[in-house]
Amino acid sequence: MKLKLGIIGFGGMGKWHSENATRVENVEIVCVCDIKKERIQEAKERGLKVYSDVEDVLNDKDVNTVLLTVPNHLHKEMAIRAAKAGKHIIDEKPAALDTKELDEMTKAAEDNNVIFTVHQNRRWDRDFQIVKKVYEENLIGQIFTIESKLHTANGRIHEWHLYKKYGGGMMYDWGVHLIDQTLFMMKGAKILSVFADIKSIINDEVDDYFKIIMKFDNNITVHLELGTYVLNYQPRWLVAGNRGTLKINSFACDGEIWRTSELLDKLPAQIAETVAGPTRQFAPQPAGALYSEPLPEVKTEWTDFYKNFVEVLNDKEELKIKIPEVRRVLSVMEAAFLSSETNKTVEFNE
Repeated sequence: MKLKLGIIGFGGMGKWHSENATRVENVEIVCVCDIKKERIQEAKERGLKVYSDVEDVLNDKDVNTVLLTVPNHLHKEMAIRAAKAGKHIIDEKPAALDTKELDEMTKAAEDNNVIFTVHQNRRWDRDFQIVKKVYEENLIGQIFTIESKLHTANGRIHEWHLYKKYGGGMMYDWGVHLIDQTLFMMKGAKILSVFADIKSIINDEVDDYFKIIMKFDNNITVHLELGTYVLNYQPRWLVAGNRGTLKINSFACDGEIWRTSELLDKLPAQIAETVAGPTRQFAPQPAGALYSEPLPEVKTEWTDFYKNFVEVLNDKEELKIKIPEVRRVLSVMEAAFLSSETNKTVEFNE
């Protein structure tokens, strides 16, 4: 059976899906839908069948799956309508604005016996897959801290993401990715607590900065940070274990693993004089004590998401992105919003 897509919403992500989904065998774009004249015209120029009314997509017998790339506040309504029309559902992240909405969407999918999943494409990012490999294979020993950061100087958020009523802001845009990557990588670990600081720095109505600190029962503390107006970027990843430290500077995966040729059993007998004054603990390392090695190689393809969905349609695989995983991410986001509002750490009940 082919995956025959009706894409609802032909903005940035709708166009991206229309260009990339068909790279996978047995995926066909049947139609797209949008209400904006310029997007309708662009879709026609690309040779796509175009509707301006969602009902036309839901009534199209050639469509077996709808892909929702609409603003966040419309996800619940569109997903429930699609389920009732008997269409399978691929929903863009964050799936819903909260767990209550997601539960309603899930029930509609179950009641109508349709497949429901979420496009968490950042699980296939190469930088993340490198960190995941290092974590799973203990390549730097027992990890005790993970920093996952995204910084840009672009400042202003774009289009509907500027408005709270549409589900805008960077928590819903990128926070969901950073949290999902963390939970997917450490899916065997329980979350103990969540602390968050969520701010609006440049954009008046929605968040454009957040820091989230999550503590897990495997003794790892995860620091997630995003800022749209941080003018000197920090590394994309910094991961420290008891046998090494990993650093990845950017999505380009420029970085290395740092190790030490010796662990000092005791500090030097004498205090060293440094530019910061006298110190033992932070004295310069002996020459050659620290060395670096290349990051491990990984192979990853974003299109694996579609390959998996085709296999699910044909009863050959299970969904790689399961709704309980999506719900857990939304639960962490809810805890983060609560923590920021109350300025308190939130104990997380798994």
